[in-house]
Amino acid sequence: MSSTVLPQLNAQRAVPAAIRHEMLFLNAFRLVQALVYIGLAFAPMQVGGVLPSSPQLALLVTLPYLLFAVAALALTGRCVPYAKVTVSIWLVVDIAAAVLALSAIDYARIGIAMMLAVNLGVGALILSLRLSSFFAALATLGLLAHALLAEPGGAHGDRNLLESALFGLAYFAITTLCHVLGRQLRASEALAEQRSTDLANLSQVNELIIRRMKTGVLLVDDANRIHQINESAWMLLGNPSAEQRDLGRLAPELSRRLYHWMTSGKLDETATQLADGVPEVVPRFSRLAPNDDSLVLIFLDDTSLLSRRAEELTLSSLGRLSASIAHEIRNPLAAIRYSAQLLAESEKMDAADQRMVEIINNHCVRLNEIIENILQLSRRERSRPETLDLGRWAQGFVDEYKLGNDLGNDTLRVVVGGATAVAAMADPQQLQQVMWNLVQNALRYGRLPGEPARVIVIVRNGEHGEPILEVTDRGPGIAPKVAAQIFEPFYTTHEYGTGLGLYLARQMAEANQASLEYVRVAGGGSCFRLVLTPPQMNRLAGEAAAG
Repeated sequence: MSSTVLPQLNAQRAVPAAIRHEMLFLNAFRLVQALVYIGLAFAPMQVGGVLPSSPQLALLVTLPYLLFAVAALALTGRCVPYAKVTVSIWLVVDIAAAVLALSAIDYARIGIAMMLAVNLGVGALILSLRLSSFFAALATLGLLAHALLAEPGGAHGDRNLLESALFGLAYFAITTLCHVLGRQLRASEALAEQRSTDLANLSQVNELIIRRMKTGVLLVDDANRIHQINESAWMLLGNPSAEQRDLGRLAPELSRRLYHWMTSGKLDETATQLADGVPEVVPRFSRLAPNDDSLVLIFLDDTSLLSRRAEELTLSSLGRLSASIAHEIRNPLAAIRYSAQLLAESEKMDAADQRMVEIINNHCVRLNEIIENILQLSRRERSRPETLDLGRWAQGFVDEYKLGNDLGNDTLRVVVGGATAVAAMADPQQLQQVMWNLVQNALRYGRLPGEPARVIVIVRNGEHGEPILEVTDRGPGIAPKVAAQIFEPFYTTHEYGTGLGLYLARQMAEANQASLEYVRVAGGGSCFRLVLTPPQMNRLAGEAAAG
């Protein structure tokens, strides 16, 4: 359910609750009113010994009215869904009982008429203005009829008529005022309920945002006790237990910096590690209120995230700059290579000059590879995945690679594991670039001194059915310290390397929802494993993204 519908539902629920309270008050007042009627009818000594004008009528009116008041009060909850009809019936009974009580207890007509105004006013809170005015008119006609019939042509007839008319005017004024106030009160209650729901929803959203923030956030009081902590801060503190709330014991260095900041106002911005096996952080502090140290917010900035963002910005800027430079280098490079090829065709060149031309060509090829890598870094083309038979695709790739490159004594072959075909979703062009980089590196570095390179492209299904491409060699392998950095941009151990080949290979693999990792081979050698996406998983991911 959306957050916009929820406040409306809560506002609608607030209306029946308000109506129920108003009906309950009306029924409670009616019970008191009936008891007053009985007291006036059967306790004349309390009003100076004045007897009712018609004791029998008083008995016939007050006792049934008392029973009706008790029944209405008991059935209040069941009558709420039919509030308008029920209140209308109640008001008819109240007006009839009041007019009959006036006839039976004439000496208390002013008090009875005033009490009836309360019934009409409370009813106007629930009913429409037209219905409220109708019952005010009905009560006024009842009073006027009683004044005309009680003393027709008597000495007090004109005075009673005037009193009845004034009471009628008061009834109209009270019902109109109560109806308007009721509408405003109900609208205010609904608005307050909606605002309360919006505030609760906003509080939940803020709590969710803070909990999911990459920056660690802690709320610490002046006793050095942690009140709130989000998921990132919990991880940066080494995943402590829920009972550990003392900042001094949990992170002594952070507690020391907090004390130093509170006493001197100076912030130590050097990175620190708060627990073993977690990234370094730079803590920042902020008071919840100015000049109030009772509660302090602590922000823990993960330096690895900051470094990654800076690296991404650097790579993006460097990619754009390098692309523009690469475009400018390409034309003179093509002219140099073309000139070198023309010189190589000359029959008058001796062996030394031929060697110089060969060096020029080799360096032109190397420089062109560097330009291509830089251009790929800047392009970041979107993948267009297709369903591939990896075994057939890998064999075609190896055959094409052999045609375009002279392997000499080196060997490159394909091994397909399993009897069933291995299918995967990937962009063929980007997958070819990834495999070209991996095979090129394997042939160049995956050899023992004085021996030819032996590179195998393995196609198989993983333990969970995922398609896997592996490029293995029987070379010296990669040292663990170096293996941890080989996928970083511009990191290379070769004097002529750019450090972009494996970085671009992993970027293109991730663009195809695949993962590329280095696996050390037991007994020597290296293995670069590319775990691709099965066709069915790719389709489900696409449907989930579209939904």
